[in-house]
Amino acid sequence: RCVDLVCASEKMAEVCNLIGTVAPSNVTVLIQGETGTGKELVARAIHHLSPRQGFPLIAVACAAIPESLLEAELFGHEKGAFTGAFRQRKGRFELAHQGTLLLDEVADLGPALQSKLLRVLQEKEFERIGGTQTIKVDVRLISATRKRLEDEVLAGRLREDLFYRLKVITVTLPPLRERKEDILPLAEHFLEKYRRPLGKEIRGLSPEGPAATSSPTTGPATSGSLRPASSGSSR
Repeated sequence: RCVDLVCASEKMAEVCNLIGTVAPSNVTVLIQGETGTGKELVARAIHHLSPRQGFPLIAVACAAIPESLLEAELFGHEKGAFTGAFRQRKGRFELAHQGTLLLDEVADLGPALQSKLLRVLQEKEFERIGGTQTIKVDVRLISATRKRLEDEVLAGRLREDLFYRLKVITVTLPPLRERKEDILPLAEHFLEKYRRPLGKEIRGLSPEGPAATSSPTTGPATSGSLRPASSGSSR
């Protein structure tokens, strides 16, 4: 097990080995996988095993923030930069200084933000919205996406130069249906995780438990996501 990752299957063992290899460096990492496969857990494992683990890991859900607000969220703004900017605010890049920044669903960034992100990756600097001072940052970038970035480049939605900056090392997470050996260990992991806050003494799964976790109608055996296993264990 690599931090909070369960690696009973051969495919996940390969993922954990790759995490251990890339974590000590500062190389930019792209995590690809279907929704719910544990991309943020991989990012946290990389950060935890890196020399930056004593500094912040800041996660940004790019798809959840409107484009009009995302620039200020990432790069911050000066007082008076726009209506409602009553004070200076640091962005996520500044807050992640010397640590790690996770951009979840990075493929959803618009063209203007792609340009600013490319500059930060190349020059390690940016300006806040409404500001003139150039701010230097030391941040390791980890990106995550459910999409194939190659397809986004071909469709003209992602800059090719940014693509190569993001995709230095790629960690591809297999969906759970392709690593069924992990289903029971995952159920036991989630069982222990939810048992502790509840203060309950639970010695293990019932005989029906393994069958339920791999049910073709209610379990994750035919799903790509870890969420059914987590939900079932919490119940």
